[in-house]
Order: sequence, then structure tokens, then C-alpha cells
Amino acid sequence: MHYVKAKGILSQHNGMNIYRGCTHGCIYCDSRSACYRMSHDFEDIEVKENALELLETALRSKRKPCMIGTGSMSDPYLPLEEKLEYTRRALLLIEKYGFGAALQTKSALVLRDLDLLRRINESTKAVVQITLTTADESLCRILEPYASTTGERVQALRILRDNGIPTIVWLSPILPFINDTGENITAIIEGCADAGVKGIICFGMGLTLREGNREYFYKKLDEHFDGLKQQYIARYGNSYEVSSPRNAALMELFRGLCRKYNILHNNDEIFAYLNRFESKDEYSQLSFQGF
Repeated sequence: MHYVKAKGILSQHNGMNIYRGCTHGCIYCDSRSACYRMSHDFEDIEVKENALELLETALRSKRKPCMIGTGSMSDPYLPLEEKLEYTRRALLLIEKYGFGAALQTKSALVLRDLDLLRRINESTKAVVQITLTTADESLCRILEPYASTTGERVQALRILRDNGIPTIVWLSPILPFINDTGENITAIIEGCADAGVKGIICFGMGLTLREGNREYFYKKLDEHFDGLKQQYIARYGNSYEVSSPRNAALMELFRGLCRKYNILHNNDEIFAYLNRFESKDEYSQLSFQGF
């Protein structure tokens, strides 16, 4: 871990990453890609030491409240967050200035901040997005060795549901010849239905590989899946998009199950929901006027 002074914290679309790098060890992680020009080891987490000051300045300067997102490039609930509490303090600022929050994570540590998520959700919207890739706990320990297990994440989804916090699941990535089975997709979606998930984001059954993450992924294939790297190279070469040969059938299964369990699965609609700021006070006022 090391500290840096950042020049800014919010992106054009109001996303932020307080940390840079990751220690979850996911074998497929796109954030390892060379195109992101990380100048330090991926596991040597960069902490933006002035992130909270920058965030408060940015929130004060905004004319209208909006949703603030985090977790697109680095998990906001890395193990070091348990001690540093940068994400928790960011949520305190988001609550203080009346903004909404959309968090993306693979960690059950998000439950530590349930009190803040509930308070934000009372006046606007706090959404937690959790990635699920496999229903097999043993396989999860290979694919995502230091993240919360699938079981822990599904339990977190249930607890969030019980506390009125809306949740979205990212069904991604689905790795060809590893977790691209109908049994896996069915088990994950049934788990989501049981946990009351509002929507599932899925861009297809496959993954993306480019310089940086491809080499790391292949190294891990050699360690855990004998001969599979050669199968990938023969089938996909240096392709960026690596689609499962079962993509069509699995996507049909995915859509059918989402319809069966009334789970939103149109990506555009889900992103619109995540980005839409909603004021509970406005809704209450409109309901009163209508009455």
C-alpha cells in the first residue's frame, strides 16, 4: 500500500475510485490491462490520501444532487478498507450533502456500512452491486481467491434485501470451458431470485482479454486447468472478446430465468436506474398533492 495526492476524484459521470489496484486476486481481472498504465504493482494498492477532501469539494460545488458511483476499477471494500475506512467516510459525505450512492463490490465488508446505506436510502437511493461468477465455492476460491466467497456474497444480498437496500448483480465474466454451464447459470439466477435482486447485468457469456490481463489469466490457467491455455490460444488467438461456444444457449437460458423470476435484465434499463437520482421527499410531496 502507498499513498498519492490525487488531482481530482469524480469522473465526468460522477464515478470515483478511492483506491487503485486490487488484492482480491481474480484470475480474469481486466483492471490489470496495460492500457490503464498503472505505474505500480497491481497488488500494491494506491490510496488517494486526499480523496475525501476532493469529494467534499466536488459535492459542495454541484448544483443538483446525483448518484455517486464507486467500484468500477477498484473494489471500494478491499481488506485495507476495514482499517482505513475511506469508503465509509465517503458515504458519510454522500449522506451529508444529500447525494445517492451506487457501490460495486465482491466483498461482504459492505455490510459494515449498512447503517449508512439505510440512511442514504431513506432520503434518496443507495444501491449495492455485487459480482457473481460461479455457484461452486471450490471454483470460486480458484477464480477469485481473496474475495468473499459466492456464499458470503449471496448472504450479503439477502441481508441488504432485508434492510430495504436495492441490489444489482453483475453476472460476469463467464469463462469458456470453466463456468459456462447451464447448471451454473441456473444456480446463480435462482440464488439471485431468492435474495430479491432487482436486476442482473450480463453482456454475454464470455470475457475480455488484452495485454496485461491476458498474460496473468493464462498463467493462472496453467496453474489450475491443465491444457486449457492451449485450447484458448487455438480457439481465440489474441482476440479481445472471448465468447463461450455455448453463448447463444446460455443467454436464452439467462433471459428465460430472469423473466420467470421477474428480474430486470435489460442492461440499458439497469444502468438508467443506477444513474437516476431519486428524491423520496419529492415522491412523498407528489403523492400528498395527488391525494
